[in-house]
Amino acid sequence: MAENYEEVLAPTIYFDKNFQSQAAKILPGEYYATSRDMLLVTVLGSCVAACIRDRQTGVGGMNHFMLPDSNQDADTMLGLPTRYGTYAMEVLINQVMKIGAKRSNLEAKIFGGGNVLRGFTIANIGQKNASFVKEFLAREKIPIVAEDLLDIYPRKVYFFPQTGRVLVKKLKSVHNNTIVDREKDYSSRLRQSKVEGDVELFG
Repeated sequence: MAENYEEVLAPTIYFDKNFQSQAAKILPGEYYATSRDMLLVTVLGSCVAACIRDRQTGVGGMNHFMLPDSNQDADTMLGLPTRYGTYAMEVLINQVMKIGAKRSNLEAKIFGGGNVLRGFTIANIGQKNASFVKEFLAREKIPIVAEDLLDIYPRKVYFFPQTGRVLVKKLKSVHNNTIVDREKDYSSRLRQSKVEGDVELFG
């Protein structure tokens, strides 16, 4: 059960021996927000992750999402893809504000959107994911202070909300299909689901 210093959607919590820190592993469709001094980790292919934090308090969080593979136009605000992406972003923003972040202090670092998946009906889903997250943050007037988007490689992202530090490792020699298979499964689930309700930004 989440306590008042964190909000969570099904992450895996573990102790990262390399960084000697409590860590949360964020899988596709998940997010994590915390006021604690800890590490948030995810591995991205075509998906994108937004790392959002209050630059003064260090309260922050990370999401991991993909626009649904749909025949609808991903660039229209009325289509399922952007509605889903907006929902994923607003949930994270709401959660960091709920646990103490101030809207005017928010900043973002964004990652992912690699061209690593094949067989999607939307051409270059990674590009659309990357374009969406940049456009969303611009509309919400949340400054992007760092980004590592597109390319052809998956990437592993380590985010320390308290300091804003991010480490990105390009996975240029992945010897199994775990990342691709995980995202294909996630995409399949998105096609069969719908966005439940709307999220209002407050603060």
